[in-house]
Amino acid sequence: MIRFENVWKQYDDGFVALKNINLEIQKGELVTLIGPSGCGKTTTMRMINRLIEPTSGTIYIDGQDIAKMNPVELRRNIGYVIQQIGLFPHMTIAENIALVPKLKKWEPSAYQKRVDELLDLVGLDPATFKHRYPSELSGGQQQRVGVIRALAAEPDIILMDEPFSALDPISREQLQEDIVKLQEEIQKTIVFVTHDMDEAIKIANRIAIMKDGEIVQFATPDQILRRPANSFVRGFIGENRLAQRQTAVPTAEDLMSHSIATVSPKRGLAEAFRFMKEKKVDSLIVTDKKQSFLGVVTLKELEKHYHQEHLLVADIADFDVTTLTKDADVTDVAEIFHQRDVSAIPVLDGDRLVGVITRSSMMRGLAEWEFQKQP
Repeated sequence: MIRFENVWKQYDDGFVALKNINLEIQKGELVTLIGPSGCGKTTTMRMINRLIEPTSGTIYIDGQDIAKMNPVELRRNIGYVIQQIGLFPHMTIAENIALVPKLKKWEPSAYQKRVDELLDLVGLDPATFKHRYPSELSGGQQQRVGVIRALAAEPDIILMDEPFSALDPISREQLQEDIVKLQEEIQKTIVFVTHDMDEAIKIANRIAIMKDGEIVQFATPDQILRRPANSFVRGFIGENRLAQRQTAVPTAEDLMSHSIATVSPKRGLAEAFRFMKEKKVDSLIVTDKKQSFLGVVTLKELEKHYHQEHLLVADIADFDVTTLTKDADVTDVAEIFHQRDVSAIPVLDGDRLVGVITRSSMMRGLAEWEFQKQP
């Protein structure tokens, strides 16, 4: 999706901000760029929408060199959220959200519908909020509007430059949870700059830790906590976080896979069968549009009822399924596999599906756990 190839940035005064950056971000990933002040994280992010141009090297989006793209068109197709929010005070919330769709010549009915959809998405009632002005909203509400404004024109890529750092701790934590839930639903490619390691661990699929214009480690939060690349990374993570990770007992969250094949209860059986075949699985997790867990539909049940064209997934799914919370003990996982004839155990955070444990993911997780305990 986004690829940096041998990218350097040197300013006229001789300062080298980036040194030979090679970085590849996959479609649908949320990647955080983190490091001390002056490490190059914001420079890296701003190169993606050409607010800063590289001295040398190439940046590609979907295989296309962005230096050959029209920068205005490029930016209109990339969402951008900043710390200062940047809502226009003289415009209503609806007008702020609809700004880029209007610039892209959307029909009024289309962008008005989009405004309502997005406000609903972040729990702001359209009837209550869309005619208000930014000054009439709290800081957390304004930042939610800033996030959905970046989504308004349905961009594939969203850049977020320390968007929550100016908020109070309670609002910040809530927005971190919101962005995780939102990303599970919209599956955009998000590049998120932060200076807060806890924030990066909480929201990211992968974390790029930077120092002096270079990437010193690029890995999943779990991999970084288990195997920090060097003493700088260890120090940046903090010994407290590492100690917590190394002394804890393996949990369902440690043993689960994030690769989940899900299906809506409203899908037909032919659609579900095609999806199983595509994902090479023998069951699908049934979830609603908010990723709340509902049940499981198996290949066996699909084959049994496939000839009944009027049936939906909801008609044949098993809604009485054993699940685990993400902090369940490894012994709970083992006991379920020992006592029940199940191929996979859904893992929930509240009622939200966050992963699935199979026998292979459990064994892989345990092997990684044993490895990380070695000196």
